[in-house]
Amino acid sequence: TAPNTGRTVKYDFTVSYQQIAPDGVVKNGLVVNGAFPGPMIEANWGDNIEVTVHNNLTDEGTSLHWHGLLQVGTPWFDGVPSVGQCPIAPGKTMVYNFKADMYGTTWYHSHYSAQYAGGALGPIVIHGPKIANYDEDLGPIMLSDWYHSDYFTLVNVTMQGGLPLSNNNLINGKANYPCASTSASCTPNAGISKFQFQTGKKYLLRLINTSAEGIQKFTIDGHNFTVIANDFVPIKPYTTSVITLGVGQRSDVIVTAVGAAKSSYYMRADLGTFGAGCSATDGVAPEGVAAIYYQGADTTVVPTSTSGLTTAQLTNCANDPLSETVALCPITPAAKPATTKEIDIVFKSNGTNFVWYMNDYSFHGDYNSPVLSDVKANNLTFPNEWNVFNFGSNSSVRMVVYNTFAFSAHPMHLHGHNYHVLAEGFGTWDGVVTNPNNTQRRDVQLVAPAQDANTPAYIVIQFNQDNPGVWPFHCHIAWHVSGGLYINVLERPADIQKLTFPSVVADTCSSWNTWTSTNIPDQIDSGL
Repeated sequence: TAPNTGRTVKYDFTVSYQQIAPDGVVKNGLVVNGAFPGPMIEANWGDNIEVTVHNNLTDEGTSLHWHGLLQVGTPWFDGVPSVGQCPIAPGKTMVYNFKADMYGTTWYHSHYSAQYAGGALGPIVIHGPKIANYDEDLGPIMLSDWYHSDYFTLVNVTMQGGLPLSNNNLINGKANYPCASTSASCTPNAGISKFQFQTGKKYLLRLINTSAEGIQKFTIDGHNFTVIANDFVPIKPYTTSVITLGVGQRSDVIVTAVGAAKSSYYMRADLGTFGAGCSATDGVAPEGVAAIYYQGADTTVVPTSTSGLTTAQLTNCANDPLSETVALCPITPAAKPATTKEIDIVFKSNGTNFVWYMNDYSFHGDYNSPVLSDVKANNLTFPNEWNVFNFGSNSSVRMVVYNTFAFSAHPMHLHGHNYHVLAEGFGTWDGVVTNPNNTQRRDVQLVAPAQDANTPAYIVIQFNQDNPGVWPFHCHIAWHVSGGLYINVLERPADIQKLTFPSVVADTCSSWNTWTSTNIPDQIDSGL
């Protein structure tokens, strides 16, 4: 349980349009306070975080989601339009106020359509108990596939049944790009991120996959990692040479600086090429690099180190085995949960184009009617396209999630919880739980691609219903959630009705309803 520090940290954010060129190629992007990535939110465990968000976008709403924070008692501040709030209307403001109830590394991002794929995102660091020894905290290292088209164009490609291909891969918002490969305005050698190491020291790296689609394979030439946390959950340390991160996942890792003085090495984030990796890239620049310079090294000279990433590692579209990722603080999930639900992920035609379904329905939200507010008003009958799974007052929920699609993994994210990951595999789950007394817990887990048309992949997750709210459970690939790969988990509706909603919830909806009375939102996707 988080302490109560009595302290509130305050931030003031403006979301706006801006031409940006993080890799030298100019595109129409979205920024927070004029920057991509946006400013870092920093707090201590138990602080309150207050963020005033201004929507400076002229023709669309926005919202910000604070990924992985549980929002216990504040489900309306989770930042998901059509679920916990109405969008923030153009020219309007919403003040979010929530507790830093977890500690570690995460990020915030717009949850309105695929705005975050256009740049509306930034890192969050919440300081807490030190769970391992290191000498220096290098801070967030954000890994992001990158697209030279604006986000709305890419959503339109998605909704026409197409597949957007990423054009580059960024580390902390920076990369170079071969300008001969684009007809857009392009500045060569835009610059890469740089880090300083000192021989013998141990460094904490806070890795975050902020991509729209890509599974990142993170390495440092000639160095290994000790993994100490996945998402917000500390784990028993283990050593590896490559970190696999699906969209939305984080890993805190420690690197021992084993290089000599004056040496330099590449840090790499690899997406692979289409068909020879786990991500949909155009093949021009699927590897992002940053430079690490040891004491005395010439920082104007690029490293000459070589990658040790193998083809087998690059093409393994799954997280590290559950047997290796054991929580530091054991929590034993209920052997017999109160309710179990099987959920099939299917890619099929809606009669016009191919979209994503979870248990026969493809999600489409109503910005003017947030599910949480409907529950508060005791409206518990929902359109099928809202994909609401009402788990009532059950004490615990188990979900067996089957991916029937053979060409993509899905990073499955649940809001409001760190869930237990009981099992993963192919075919039909046999009921065996990995590490039954101390399962891995996190808020995003990859379900692998299906082996073939008759052999789905699966993950089995479980959580206690200890946080009344309406919690999104969705694939974190931006194009997949745009295409409907999403359900709402309705948790303890009777207790939601007992909560006192702050006036900002109704005020934001009032402003949005006024704006939409004379403006029609161009909602071509699910809305999220």
